[in-house]
Amino acid sequence: MPRKLLKFLILFDNTSLLYFPGQFLSGRVLLELQDDTPALGLHFHVVGEGVVRLRSARQERTYDKENFIDFRMKLLGDNDQGPSVLSPGIHSFPFKLGLPLGLPSTFLGRYGWIQYYCKAALREPSGLIHKNHQVFIVMSPIDLNLEQSILAQPFKCDVEHRLGMACVGGGIVKCKVALDRGGYVPGESISVSAHVSNGSNVTIKSTRAALTETIQYLARGKVVQVEKRELAVIARGKIRPGGHDQWQNETLYVPPLPPTNLRGCHLIKIQYDVFFVIEPKSIEKQIKLQLPIMLATYPFRNANADISNTWPESVLKPETHYPSTLPIFRSDLHDSTEHS
Repeated sequence: MPRKLLKFLILFDNTSLLYFPGQFLSGRVLLELQDDTPALGLHFHVVGEGVVRLRSARQERTYDKENFIDFRMKLLGDNDQGPSVLSPGIHSFPFKLGLPLGLPSTFLGRYGWIQYYCKAALREPSGLIHKNHQVFIVMSPIDLNLEQSILAQPFKCDVEHRLGMACVGGGIVKCKVALDRGGYVPGESISVSAHVSNGSNVTIKSTRAALTETIQYLARGKVVQVEKRELAVIARGKIRPGGHDQWQNETLYVPPLPPTNLRGCHLIKIQYDVFFVIEPKSIEKQIKLQLPIMLATYPFRNANADISNTWPESVLKPETHYPSTLPIFRSDLHDSTEHS
């Protein structure tokens, strides 16, 4: 009867597959064999990498790559000895290593990704190599309580803009916008207040506030691609000449998202903004106010609350699903992405 490898698995002790930098990555490689099987070695490789890759119609070209983890170990075998013979049944080979501090968070994008995974390879003397891999998720914590204190304060912006032609009664549109603060975590809501005064003779069709994500992909120090998308939008109706409109604590929901800037990665940058947009009628250009915000992992704590090293109960975990093939992409970006 020919030899048969019944099972070849990489199993983590942490079944959620979610890790923070500095934690231990531990588990076992499990083999189930039907017959006696000679093996030259069982090799184990832990990889963390950032990749920027752009596809063309003719070819796929990798523009840049950086490594965050490249750790190899041999779980079975010694170069000075001959093959080991594994008996029929189940064999378990444990592994454990500390993840470095400063790792950037897992990120899956159209033109690049930050990805962490383990690979195992069982080599037989015949030259046959059995391979398997398993992805795990890294979330690099950003604690708003340890960032600049100004992020806890209301964030304000205002503008005055002339609409219409001055010779035929043009006038000034005044707008003041305020966010309740400058830092948030997924699962929270951004409170938007605004006052728009239309001192022109042009009707304003609508006003809206939008939470946006801007992803920059860099290669060799240059931006090679940019993605922009709106994550949440609220809008209000027209403002006639001489009229005004008051926004009072309107809310934008923050969905599960990677943190600002992907700290530790030099190839992919993420920025989040709240844009307040005034849309005039006729051929007048939009009036835009940009309010950059920070998205973090841990929210501002109350006066009596402590920071723990576990995921906050109030914060949504990223809803990322990993298929078996690599690389892996964020499907939501494929569905609704604007290119610039």
